[in-house]
Order: sequence, then C-alpha cells, then structure tokens
Amino acid sequence: MSENHVLRLLDRHLSAENAHDLSGTLSTLVPDCEFVDETLGVRWSGHDGAAAHYTMWWNAFDLEVTGERLHLAGESAVAETTWRGTHVGQFADVAATGSEVEFSVAVVITFRDGLMAGERFYWDAAGLARQLGVESLQTAVTSTTNSGERS
Repeated sequence: MSENHVLRLLDRHLSAENAHDLSGTLSTLVPDCEFVDETLGVRWSGHDGAAAHYTMWWNAFDLEVTGERLHLAGESAVAETTWRGTHVGQFADVAATGSEVEFSVAVVITFRDGLMAGERFYWDAAGLARQLGVESLQTAVTSTTNSGERS
C-alpha cells in the first residue's frame, strides 16, 4: 500500500471511529481482523469482535481520539494517540463517574488487502484508574471477556 493510501485509510477510520459510526469503522477493516488490548489482556477477532471492542469503549466513554504521531513501516504503522472525553458508562466494573479523562494510547496497526488487518493497543490502566477515582482497573480482564477472549 502506498503511504498516501494508508494515510487516507487511517483518516477515514479515525473519522468514523470518532463519530461512533460502526459500519463506517468496520468498512476500513478486513473481515478477519484482529484486535488485541494488551492492557486489558483481551483479544477480539473478525468484524463481530471489532464491533464488540468499539462498543465497549463507546458505551463507557464519550471519547474523541486524536492522532498525535504516526510511524509508518511497510505493512504496519504505530500511531501515538490521545483519547479525551467523559466516563459515561460502566468500564472495568467502574460505574459511570462523569469524570473527564485524557490518556495516551499507542496503537500498532497492520494492513492487508488495502484495509486495516488489526490493531494492538497499549495504554496506562493505572493512570486511567486515578482519573476515575479508583485504585485499579484490574477487574477489566474479567469484565470484558464476555465480548472477547483472554489473550
């Protein structure tokens, strides 16, 4: 894929994601995509799994994701992102707090057939827990395995 194609694809993906447009977001992914949240220890596969991943975040937070830096490397990329918003629903057994949150997420993205093949997420659970006023989000692994499998 050309760099220009990757940039257009990522822009389309991020726009759909920030609009909570599930069909638009899924249209940027290969059917057998794989999502891994290394922090939560959960893996989702396929469009159904990707939908579960996105709705988990969208139901818990009214977030806007901003791309800060992008590092391209062949059929993959690393995106440094900032997620900002409000905690509006249950996440990791923490009921909605209404707290404003801001945290950095590193996303490793792979590409195949002109689309995104997967995303692997790395973020600071302790920092998000502090912003939500709780000691830890350790229960996130247990509470999210309903929609994904433990990695």
